[in-house]
Amino acid sequence: MTQSHLKQHSLKTVFFLVLALGAAASNLAALPADDDALKPTRAQAITSIRVLDGVNRYHMRKHELDDELSRELFERYIETLDGGKAYFLASDIAEFERYRVQLDDALQRSNLHPAFEIFNRYQQRMRERLDYSLGLLDRGIGRLDFSKDETLERDPEKSHWAKSHAELDDLSRRRLKDTIITMRLMGKADEEIEETLQRRFRNQLNRVNQANSEDAFEIYMNAFTQIYDPHTQYFSPKVSENFDINMSLQLEGIGAVLQSDDEYTKVVSLVTGGPAEKSQQLKEADRIIGVGQQKDDIIDVVGWRLDEVVQRIRGKKDTMVYLEVIPADSKSDAHTKVIGIKRDTVKLEDRAARSEIMEIDAPSGQQKIGIINVPTFYANLECLKNAGSQCRSTTFDVAALIKELKQQEIDGLVMDLRNNGGGSLTEVNQLLGLFIKTGPTVQIKSYNGAVEVLEDHDPDVLYDGPLAVMVNRLSASASEIFAGAIQDYQRGIIVGDRTFGKGTVQSLHPLNYGDRGDRLKVTMAKFYRISGVSNQHAGIVPDIEFPSLIDHEEIGESSLPHALPSDRIKPARYHRDPMLETSLTYLRTAHEDRIDDNPEFQYVMDQMESIEKARAETRVSLNWKVRQREKEALDARRLAIENKRRKALGQPLFKTFAEFRDSTEDEESTSQANAETLEIDYELKETGHILADFIALQESQTRMAQH
Repeated sequence: MTQSHLKQHSLKTVFFLVLALGAAASNLAALPADDDALKPTRAQAITSIRVLDGVNRYHMRKHELDDELSRELFERYIETLDGGKAYFLASDIAEFERYRVQLDDALQRSNLHPAFEIFNRYQQRMRERLDYSLGLLDRGIGRLDFSKDETLERDPEKSHWAKSHAELDDLSRRRLKDTIITMRLMGKADEEIEETLQRRFRNQLNRVNQANSEDAFEIYMNAFTQIYDPHTQYFSPKVSENFDINMSLQLEGIGAVLQSDDEYTKVVSLVTGGPAEKSQQLKEADRIIGVGQQKDDIIDVVGWRLDEVVQRIRGKKDTMVYLEVIPADSKSDAHTKVIGIKRDTVKLEDRAARSEIMEIDAPSGQQKIGIINVPTFYANLECLKNAGSQCRSTTFDVAALIKELKQQEIDGLVMDLRNNGGGSLTEVNQLLGLFIKTGPTVQIKSYNGAVEVLEDHDPDVLYDGPLAVMVNRLSASASEIFAGAIQDYQRGIIVGDRTFGKGTVQSLHPLNYGDRGDRLKVTMAKFYRISGVSNQHAGIVPDIEFPSLIDHEEIGESSLPHALPSDRIKPARYHRDPMLETSLTYLRTAHEDRIDDNPEFQYVMDQMESIEKARAETRVSLNWKVRQREKEALDARRLAIENKRRKALGQPLFKTFAEFRDSTEDEESTSQANAETLEIDYELKETGHILADFIALQESQTRMAQH
């Protein structure tokens, strides 16, 4: 699909555009005359029709423009603006109810008046809340009573819209108290807290006052596009420009994809080969609350616009940026850390495939297991165009590593695709060819129903020995295609955590109105396994699953609203090896027996239990002494879990939580320094044992067949 397709309007579409633009002119004239109210422009009215036409024409999900879509858009737009139910009044929502089943009709007439009316009210309520909170701070934190037994419900689904301004005032006061307590628990003094929060709220107020019609239009258009799926997106001119910078891979920054998450900036993913990924300090779903150019001069960025946070993180190559983050696996917002990352030019080729050998003591004797870590599916397209087979690519590099490992007479091979976010589709197809004979590798179904089957046509197999593929929740897209094909062919054992579930394909289209430069990213196709099952949403379920600290409700396709579901198409024709399937029950049982006595796996399971227990408590106390006791209990629980692991490993125990915390920071610095080396961690070792068990089973079956 080329970018010119959106230009090819049918006569019917052109006629529809003419009618819509006539309606747009009358709708613009009907807007209120309030000089302070934001108003849509004629260009935005035209663009809205083009966005509507683009998703209806090319998206995989065929959505009727009806009252049901209007209801979904209404809910999505309100949630996007005020997902925490902290600003709108119940009376505002009741007033907006008249639009609940009218937004579909308004969109078809390019009438943006309802969207702008709701946005203007939101801006008004934001100003009121910020003014009120600043007034409380002006009177001093000491005027707030932290001895009262009050609580705050943090889960919006368990909350309701405030019925009066007095109720909203009370909610704002409680939210302020919660923020102050959290900052106290971080070790900040009241004077510093007052100064930080006053600056934060004034910055937010300035941003509200500086909002323009493009802000309102962009939010509304994305509320509409993301009804179809979370990856379909309207790119405003500014966002479109930033996208081009990111895709050039010459961005001098840290290599992280960020998004707004309520008032925080959340890490969506890390660019493979980028400084953040190399540092091993920043993780997916971490929330950034501060940015500084010096470690002792970090600016609070809670409530900032996403583009402003990104601009502050970017900088010249070889300079440092310091981030204060709430880790994704933190049991409390009070547990933050400051990390330093050196900015650099982001290039995918900086992280090529690497190999290592580990020795596994098995009942049948020592087994030599090769490991190949594949951080991304990369290819230098310019080099391939000019020089051909001698260019660096995932397949070229892995083939060379396999040849080296075979010379060292390995007994089995582990392909480590953990944290591999995908990459070149051509590369994953070619890489599969190193392990299978001729056959299909993946199916692609387009928005028009056409199905394309990619195949490996080369009968040569570079490696035909025992194989395991490691994946986790951050293995996505091309990684899932590789693991899914290996699993369908029963060519190897898939181990680890359920994968991300990204099985869709997006294409970028210019909206071509004047010189605005805005574009539409639309989901136009889905990947399907050769078995006919889509890995979209569901991900790849490993044959043997490992416990993981990655929260599936926070990370992964299934965590995203309106994600396309998993479905089936007709399977491709392929040969499935039945031998592995008969061995899986034994391999799972042996694995479970081993991890029952493995301190590292038990540590993860203890952590999972503790995190789930902490997150289940959505109502928090606003009593300072109660929160202090809760933090002390939480720190004690974390220390006990860590010391349980250390005792089992024969390591010295930590006497205090502070000693444990300082040691963790030292370990992160060490891991950053050793990021270029391939660490054989406890999961790799266990995968080696699983593969050794499988090798022993194969040898036993061979001996039985010979007798």
